[in-house]
Amino acid sequence: MKYPIRSLGMLLAAIWATSPLRAQELLDPATADVANSGDTAWILTSSALVLLMTLPGLALFYGGLVRSKNFLSVLIQCMAVAGICSVLWLVVGYTLAFGQVTNGFLGNGLNWMMANLGNVREDTTIPESTFALFQMTFAVITPALMIGAWVERARFGWVVAFCALWLLVVYAPVTHWVWGGGWLSGLGVLDFAGGIVVHTTAGVSALVVAIMLGKRMGWPKTMMLPHSPALTVAGAAMLWVGWFGFNGGSALTATDDASAAIINTHIAASTAALIWILIEKFKVGKPTAVGVATGAIAGLATITPAAGFVGPGASIIIGVAASTVCFMAVGLVKNGFKIDDSLDVFAVHGVGGILGSLLLALFISEGFGGTGYAEGMAFGSQFVAQLIGVGAVAIWSAVATAILGFGISFVLPMRVSEDDERDGLDISNHGERAWDLD
Repeated sequence: MKYPIRSLGMLLAAIWATSPLRAQELLDPATADVANSGDTAWILTSSALVLLMTLPGLALFYGGLVRSKNFLSVLIQCMAVAGICSVLWLVVGYTLAFGQVTNGFLGNGLNWMMANLGNVREDTTIPESTFALFQMTFAVITPALMIGAWVERARFGWVVAFCALWLLVVYAPVTHWVWGGGWLSGLGVLDFAGGIVVHTTAGVSALVVAIMLGKRMGWPKTMMLPHSPALTVAGAAMLWVGWFGFNGGSALTATDDASAAIINTHIAASTAALIWILIEKFKVGKPTAVGVATGAIAGLATITPAAGFVGPGASIIIGVAASTVCFMAVGLVKNGFKIDDSLDVFAVHGVGGILGSLLLALFISEGFGGTGYAEGMAFGSQFVAQLIGVGAVAIWSAVATAILGFGISFVLPMRVSEDDERDGLDISNHGERAWDLD
């Protein structure tokens, strides 16, 4: 009597294994709570690419633009900021940004120290640990972008403390508002890979810090030329390649969504680089290495919020707009407002991110080859939503940055002494030289 029962059990198991329900479970990893290995591999690769953007891409890009006596200080600041922000993201940043939605402003604390992570992140096909790692690399590069505004005059201790608190007070809440199911996402605000979350926050905050710190000694009368345009171009090239992971990885799948975002990213950067040196040719007579690098970065920053929502034709237009508007913004900030945003963080990243976030409202239309508006949205309503998103984030970033900057300065002074600035931060802050030319 045992054999018929065993046979019946085997028959039922075989029927279950080939049933439509079981097939759906195998085809849908989210249903089975099992991650898709291909998507996971792509996001892990993208995480490495985004970290490459900070270390060494951004470090070399900024380092080549400063004078030789300050080159090492830029590299050290980038590495220190990457370190402190990585640790804080693990401890509390991730749960503030992506913890379960409670009030629309901050995530809850269930994922403190990255505890209680799910096998698969909700609405994705990847492990939550992979998602948290990918987002960590964004949390690293965003405050690091601001370093370009205060190079050659900010005190190292203040930089590290400010970036650490800024991550928790500015970046994490804004990330929750837009990407974590917060109040801005509820209004329909779209940001594919960080035009608002990354570039608007960093750009506006960088401008505020530049105003608070004041001008470098001798600026603008003294020429402060980049000590190594070659390093700047090399850094920009690394940023360009890394941006494939930045934007392509934001699709969170290894599908056409990722490849479309990468194509748009590359075309916008290519167009913007060409337009920037064309403008230089007419304005100053010669295309420059720094110009082609800056143009590419402007294009990359501007396409970021729209990369996964627009068609490839729109990416060309966005690239043209990026260089044209950002080039004018550089002149306006430095020559018009007389603000020493040393490496044009606001004019390139801030203005580019804001511009791309607003252009998204137009080019997402299916008529322009985009993915189309969400149900109930049209150009007007989408543009208003984007405008609210940009405005709210810009105001929050500016106010919070001013309070943090001044507050920290009571304990750790913001600016080095005149003698230290004259000697260069490499020696005065770190006791080393980047280049031994003796």
